[in-house]
Amino acid sequence: MRPVLLALALVCAAVGYAWLVPEGGFPTWLRLRDEVAQAEERIRALERQNTVLRDEVAALRTDPFAQERAVREELGWVRPGETLVRVPGAGTPPERAVP
Repeated sequence: MRPVLLALALVCAAVGYAWLVPEGGFPTWLRLRDEVAQAEERIRALERQNTVLRDEVAALRTDPFAQERAVREELGWVRPGETLVRVPGAGTPPERAVP
């Protein structure tokens, strides 16, 4: 009976140590689990962004309308007879926005 109690006490002590030790215990495991979940969410967001950018690249390579739209947005070009109206913050990059 005494060896069983000693083994149980050792197991409880090991679990208590693993639970409380700050540099590698259960709290660290919980923090790392949360960090992994956040990293996985960032990965999913970047994968969605990559998909959008790949689609845009494909369109710019093959679609003349997409090419024209990109040039017109980037350079602010207009066709003869058109009037360009810029609205600050409405789809223009901040460094190109008109005050």
